[in-house]
This record gives sequence, C-alpha cells and structure tokens, in this order.
Amino acid sequence: MGFDLEALREAVKTHGKVTRVVIAAIKGSSPREVGAAMLVWKDGQSGTIGGGVLEYEAAQAARTQIVSSRLTHHALGPDMGQCCGGAVSLFSEVFDANAVDALDDTVIARTAAGGDMPLSVKRLLAAARGQGIAPDPQLIDGWMVEPVHKPARNLWIWGAGHVGRALVDVLAPLPDLAITWVDTAPERFPNTVPNGVTVVPVAKPAELVRHAPTNAEHLVLTYSHNLDLELCNRLLSHDFRFAGLIGSATKWARFRSRLAALGHIPERINRITCPIGDPGLGKHPQMIAVGVAADLLRPARQNELKKDLSA
Repeated sequence: MGFDLEALREAVKTHGKVTRVVIAAIKGSSPREVGAAMLVWKDGQSGTIGGGVLEYEAAQAARTQIVSSRLTHHALGPDMGQCCGGAVSLFSEVFDANAVDALDDTVIARTAAGGDMPLSVKRLLAAARGQGIAPDPQLIDGWMVEPVHKPARNLWIWGAGHVGRALVDVLAPLPDLAITWVDTAPERFPNTVPNGVTVVPVAKPAELVRHAPTNAEHLVLTYSHNLDLELCNRLLSHDFRFAGLIGSATKWARFRSRLAALGHIPERINRITCPIGDPGLGKHPQMIAVGVAADLLRPARQNELKKDLSA
C-alpha cells in the first residue's frame, strides 16, 4: 500500500504523539505483507499488522517507546506461539506534528541505526523520483523505504440517502479509493463523515459532472429519478471508467429509452451498469453496499484498472 501520510497526520492532530509500526521485512509465513502498518497512541490504535500476539505486543511496546525509531525482529512461532511460523521485522517510529511536517510527500526513507544514507537507498530514491515509479515498501541496508500512498481510484458517489451513506461507511476505509460525495444540500449529509471523503453539497449536482476526472468511477443513487437520468446523460457525454445506477430492470429499460431519445447510441448506453450490487443479497441499504463493494473490488475489475493505469 505505502505510507499513509494523511492518516498519520490526522492521528497526530487528534491524539498528539503517535507511534507508527510497519512490517519492514518477512521470512516465511506472515499475517500481513511488508508495508502493512498500524498507528498507536496512549489509549488507542488504528490499522493492523495482522492481529494476534504480534500486534498486541507491538502495540504495548509502541506505547512505551522512548527512542524515536527502532527496528525489531520477531520469530512468530517460537517467540509468540503464532501458527504463521515465519519471522517478521518491525520498524517503529514516534511522530509528533513537527516530525510529520518534515516528511517527504513522495517517498519516505529512514533508519533506526543512524548514519549516512547508503548508496543503495540513494539510487532507489533517485530512480523513483526520476522515473515517477513508486518503489515497493522494503527494508534495504537497514533503511525502511516506503512510497507515500496515493489513492489510485477516484470514486464519485451521487446521493447521500440511506444507500449512499451505507456505501460510504463500507468503502471509505479502503485505502485505494478517493471518494467524492455529492448531494443537493448540506443537510443531506450525516453530521460525521469519514476522513478522506470529500463532501460536495451543490444545488445542481449534474453541473459537477464536467469537473470529474474522465477515469473516475461513479455510483448514481440520488433521491430523484429525474436527477439520476440527468446524471447518466451528462456522464455519457463526459466519459468515465465505470458508472453504476441503482434501480430495477424496469427503471433501466425506461432510462435506456430516454437516453436514446437524448441522442446516445446503444453501445454507449451499455457502458452504464444497472442494477448495481447483488440482488440476491436483498434490498437493505447495507446489503446493497456490500454487493456494490464486492463488484468494485473483485479481481477482474482490479486487473482492468491496472491495465488502464499502465496504458
């Protein structure tokens, strides 16, 4: 995933000093991959490095950590009785507001050992910045190197009703989604919105379509069929990576006819997916959200996205 700088900044702003614990290296089996991280503060934590004894002991140690950073090694089987059987190296670093402000916003490299940055790390950073290709998280010559995480997917959710709220609750924690949430007035949104979600109240939502990236993904589920239709019309004229519309087969048949009357050819209309989610799960808002999330995240969609991003 990479270094979630925004999550760290928010945690430090809310809780003061925060210790970030990241899996720096693994040998054999491990509950999480290199780069998986958690944030730990005096009376809480967020994220996970895999749970179990490893996470519990790492969190306890993080709360009492005195040194600014340290690298520790753990044999999961002999030391902790975990079934994974491998070995994990953890890099733990304490942050306050000044330390967060000093971080690079592209690739972060630091060490617990001190001393000058080795040539191997300098070369890796130079290649990453020169070619614009983020390196994988890795421990190299005692230095932990991580790209700063940037969401790879722009998701626009049109509508803040029951289904819109359920979708945001399910999708907001996912690190690769940058969510823009649109509805007609501020009071349409809940009082508390998850971090990382951009709320846009606007009287005429369809006017915003032209500002959406052409590679964005859209979920259309407003309170108004007329507004849904206008959003679909604007999206078909604007372009998108994916567009899904909430509704029944009957609604979609009517929309297809109306979109054709507005000048859209059948092949283009077919780019909109309706209905969305898994009808077999039922019509409860959370069930719709679970089905839609599964569709968005299934491997076939992810592979298509990677091909588009590398094209």
